[in-house]
Amino acid sequence: MGKSSSGNETNGMKWWQLSLFGIGCTIGTGFFLGSSIAIKMTGPAILIAFILAAAGTYLVFDALAKMTVQEPLKGGFRSYAKKAFGRWAGFSSGWVYWVSEVLIMGSQMTALSIFSQFWFPKIPLWLFAGGYAFLGLIVILIGVSILNKLENVFAIIKIAAIVMFVIIALLAIFGVIDGDRPIQYPDSKKDLIPHGVLGLWSGVIFAFYAFGGIEILGLMATQLKDPKEAPKAGKVMLLTLMIIYILSIGLAVLMVPWNKFNGEKSPFVNALDNYDLSFIPHLFNGALIIAGFSTMVASLFAVTSILVTLSEEGDAPGLFCRQGKLKVPVPTLLITLLGISASIVSALLMPGHVYEYITTAAGLMLLYNWIFIIASSWKLLEVTAKDKIKYSIGIFLLLIAVSGTLFHRTSRPGFFISLAFIVIIGCITLIMNLKWKKKKKKGKVFSPWPTA
Repeated sequence: MGKSSSGNETNGMKWWQLSLFGIGCTIGTGFFLGSSIAIKMTGPAILIAFILAAAGTYLVFDALAKMTVQEPLKGGFRSYAKKAFGRWAGFSSGWVYWVSEVLIMGSQMTALSIFSQFWFPKIPLWLFAGGYAFLGLIVILIGVSILNKLENVFAIIKIAAIVMFVIIALLAIFGVIDGDRPIQYPDSKKDLIPHGVLGLWSGVIFAFYAFGGIEILGLMATQLKDPKEAPKAGKVMLLTLMIIYILSIGLAVLMVPWNKFNGEKSPFVNALDNYDLSFIPHLFNGALIIAGFSTMVASLFAVTSILVTLSEEGDAPGLFCRQGKLKVPVPTLLITLLGISASIVSALLMPGHVYEYITTAAGLMLLYNWIFIIASSWKLLEVTAKDKIKYSIGIFLLLIAVSGTLFHRTSRPGFFISLAFIVIIGCITLIMNLKWKKKKKKGKVFSPWPTA
C-alpha cells in the first residue's frame, strides 16, 4: 500500500513533482472511454459533472493529505479508518478497496479490448481481455521495476495524446480542416442538457471515476520534502486535470453530436473519425492502448500488493503473504487470476454492456472508501467550522454521484453489483467484529486466519 515517511532518505519530492505524478497516474481509461458514456447520458452538461467531481475529489484529497501530514501510517487510509473507528473499519475499508481495484482492473481490461476493436472489430472482447491479462501477469511476475522507470514516459504519452486532440479540434473549429459535418454550437437548454437534471445526475459517477486514484496520491504525500505542501499539490493537480478534462471533452462535444457517443469507442477517436486525417486516429488509438495498459498493470500490481498487506496485518489468511520463488505469493496470484477470469467471463457473456456495469461498480466502490476517508478525518483531525462545512460538502457530492446511478438503466446494474459486495463484506466484518470483541474480553490477541 505504501510506506511511512519516517526515516526515509528519499523524502525530497517537491510539491509540483507530486502534482505531475498525480496527473500522470489519474488520466486513464476512465477518462478516455468512460467519459463517452457520461456524454451520452448527460450531453454537453457533462462539463458541469466534471466540475462537481473535481471539487469532491479535492475535498477527499485535502482530508487524506492532512491526516498524512499529521501522522504518516503504512496502511494509509485503512490505518486511519482503523484508528478512527476500530479494527472493523480498517478491515472493511481494506476489503472494499481490494474489490474496487479488482473491478477497476476489469474495467481497464475491457476498455483496452474496446480500443483494440477499433482495428479488429470482429475479434470478441473476451479474447482481447485474455491477451492483455496474460501480458499484465507476465509484467507482474518479472517485476514492476522496469514499468516504474517508464511511468513518466507513459504519462507523457497520455498528455501528448490529449494535446494532439485539442490542437486538431481547434483547427477544425476555426475551419483550417474540414470534416463530414459543420461545427454546431449548443444554442438552447435542450441542446445543453438534453436529458434534464436526472441525466446530469446519472453522469456524475463517470466524472468521479475519471479522477480515481487520489487515495494512492495521499500516500505519496509522505515523500514530500515539506509534507505541509501536500494540499497545495493536490489543488494544483486537480485544477490542471479539470482544465484538461473540460477543454478536451468540450471540444469533442462540439465536433460530434452528443447522441453519437457510446461506450464502444473513445469520444476522442469518435470525434477524429469525422475528419480525413489519415493515420491520426490510429496514432491516437495506439496511444490510448499504451497508456491504458500501463494503468491496468498498475491496478494488477495494486490488487496483489493490497492482498499481501491485508494478510500481513491479519485481515486476510496468512497464506496470501507467504513468499515463494515467484515475485508474487502463489495463493495471491491464484485469487488474482480468479478475479481476472471473472472479468473475461463477463466480457464474454455481456459484450455490449460489461464496460458500463463494471465501471459503475468500480467507481462506486471507490467512492464508498472516499466517504470513509472524510469520516476518518472528522474524528482524527482538529476540524474547524470551515473544515466541517468543506467535508460536509464533500460527502454530499459523493452521495450525489452514488445516488445518481439509480436513475439510468446503464448504471443501475453497477449500483446493485457494488451493493452486493458491500453487503457481503459487511456481513463478514460483523462476524469478525463479534469474534474480535469476544477474544478481547478474554485478553487474547485474535487472528481468525491461518498464519503463514
